[in-house]
Amino acid sequence: MAQAVRPAGSRTASRSTSKARPATGSLFATDGRPHPLQDVLMAVTGVLGVLAFVTAMFHSLHLVSSWAGLIGILTGAYGQYISRTTWERFGLIMGIGASAVGFYLGMAHGGLFGGVVT
Repeated sequence: MAQAVRPAGSRTASRSTSKARPATGSLFATDGRPHPLQDVLMAVTGVLGVLAFVTAMFHSLHLVSSWAGLIGILTGAYGQYISRTTWERFGLIMGIGASAVGFYLGMAHGGLFGGVVT
């Protein structure tokens, strides 16, 4: 409320001109800095998510889908914790979602140790 009452001439000009960020107009805007760890975690989560999702469609591959899904969920959760940009968060959520579907279907088909440990 205080900003609405403040006179228009009280703003500093250096704030708006010296460090103005370019308007990208994109949902996936980045901050312009490299984030190698976050990018690797996003890629690993995506690969594990696709692996878990595809192998979950086959009943006999429940070990692969459940383990890949579990590792993908954990990797994606840590990636979300340290992510810096919207692009990283979007990729991680897509990978976590695919990993979760693969994990749950793998668990329904036999689980993490189904048939191996009796």
